[in-house]
Amino acid sequence: MPQELVLTVARIGFLVLLWIFVFTVVGVVRRDLFAGSRSRLVAAPRGIGATAVGGRPAKAKRGRAAHQLVVTAGALAGTRITLGEHPITIGRAEDSTLVITDDYASARHARLVPRAGQWLLEDLGSTNGTYLDREKVTGPTPVPLGVPIRIGRTALELRP
Repeated sequence: MPQELVLTVARIGFLVLLWIFVFTVVGVVRRDLFAGSRSRLVAAPRGIGATAVGGRPAKAKRGRAAHQLVVTAGALAGTRITLGEHPITIGRAEDSTLVITDDYASARHARLVPRAGQWLLEDLGSTNGTYLDREKVTGPTPVPLGVPIRIGRTALELRP
């Protein structure tokens, strides 16, 4: 009799743990798939304006400061964000500064941070990586003007 009770309790415990695991996996997958599925395209924090305009890529010039982040390829091509003193977050999450609907972008993919008169690019632990001029970003990396930042199929550049 005691062995049957122990076996029954073990079976019930195993089933409870199995269902907890299943619900956890479903929650993680749901969060990842639907993190940036809202219709909002570009959200700008205070002091940063966002407008959509067309244009050709500018050549990098030394000694000039970046004043705009321009999407040069992807679903949001032509979108411009005026840079200020706040960091720019890029990803599929609704609270990102630049919300991109790229299948290869993570919810919180990358961040541009102003530091000492230049902008630094940081990958935020994305699955598919962030690339600066075909080089994978592994730590805070200075971004020169006109050099492409690639996140999946989306390309961005800093412009004067």
